[in-house]
Amino acid sequence: MTLVDLLRVAGGARLSGDVTVVGAKNSALKLMAAALLAPGRTVLTNVPKITDIAIMAEVVRRLGCEVTLTSEDDISRATVEIDVPEVPRHEADYDLVRQLRASICVLGPLLARCGSVRVAHPGGDAIGSRGLDMHVAGLRRMGAEITSEHGFVIATAEKLHGATIWLDFPSVGATENLLMAAVLADGVTEIDNAAREPEIVDICDMLTAMGANIFGAGTSQIVVDGVDALRPVAHRTVGDRIVAGTWAFAAAMTRGDVHVHGVPAAHLEIALDKLVTSGASVAASEDGFRVRIDRRPSAVDIVTLPYPGFPTDLLPMAVGLAAVSEGNSLITENIFDGRFMFIQELTRLAAEIRTDGHHAVVRGRERLSGAPVTATDIRAGAGLVVAGLCADGTTDVGHVHHIDRGYPDFAADLVSLGADVRRIQAPDEPVFTM
Repeated sequence: MTLVDLLRVAGGARLSGDVTVVGAKNSALKLMAAALLAPGRTVLTNVPKITDIAIMAEVVRRLGCEVTLTSEDDISRATVEIDVPEVPRHEADYDLVRQLRASICVLGPLLARCGSVRVAHPGGDAIGSRGLDMHVAGLRRMGAEITSEHGFVIATAEKLHGATIWLDFPSVGATENLLMAAVLADGVTEIDNAAREPEIVDICDMLTAMGANIFGAGTSQIVVDGVDALRPVAHRTVGDRIVAGTWAFAAAMTRGDVHVHGVPAAHLEIALDKLVTSGASVAASEDGFRVRIDRRPSAVDIVTLPYPGFPTDLLPMAVGLAAVSEGNSLITENIFDGRFMFIQELTRLAAEIRTDGHHAVVRGRERLSGAPVTATDIRAGAGLVVAGLCADGTTDVGHVHHIDRGYPDFAADLVSLGADVRRIQAPDEPVFTM
């Protein structure tokens, strides 16, 4: 019988202590794609040691690059060295792309460098439909011809040119792809209604160090004046605000006291304000912030919105907080239509939740009840583990490979904060035959 990894969570923990957050997954993956824009060796530091980075490294290797991952002092972070050839290959195969939606971000840089690219339609987390319409429309405005054949997006352009592009929604992926294409295009490209996340600023900082001319990073209008060539650089990845936010909500849910290092409080302003409203004390520090609460949190209403609004990736933690808060909460998801898939699992822990479209009404309970549950995506998995800390008895969280894609050494960090969490192997569900 096949054995699978589980996280076995003992309920009743109060998290307390210090935790250090490494580089952002959602930035590091795109920085690896940006390295394709310049021949030579690019060095990325503070990269999280997670499954998604290993997959992206293989994507880049198959494009003709040499990739080396070396552990840094903290075992949860690595240095990634990428040696890019003068002429990289320009096809990203389905077997890898289906595992990692972020690999679609090679589309823009390869089109700009090579004049043609074939990228398989992406996969990734099951959190709802995320089309490529804005990526395609923007690249077409820059002069690309794009078709879809046999499961591949195929784009060609003898030379991209500047254009004015309006995004119907401030999509992070579309902003990144168009940005990386624009830095080597002829003329000026203006991206309006652009995404404003710190990860966008991070990639703009790296591209600027490579020799790109970019203006307006962190605002809704990014202007790029294309250059003829870029050079490789060394760059440190920005800290992961979603992991930091997970620890912040975990502290509030367990009535704990956690000092988070590696991410500025300003990157989580709305989320931390919600914790203050719930009754927590939040204090910024030189390299992070501290969250403390000594009583049961109060219910708060939360609405996910593009940055600087409340992050959709923290929605599982928001629902988990509501599930153990005093009173009723209304949680509204505006970004991904499948983000509520995990709620069925959370109700197995006796959470009282009723959904209606993109709204969830949560009636808080003093304690949840431990039960076996299954992670449906990266953030849902982390949220279920934290919910298990607030439950009577034991909670087994299955499909922890999802958690491994976004959280390096998650169980070890929880243990360091006082939780009883163990990674174990257990038999997979039996298959019955007749």
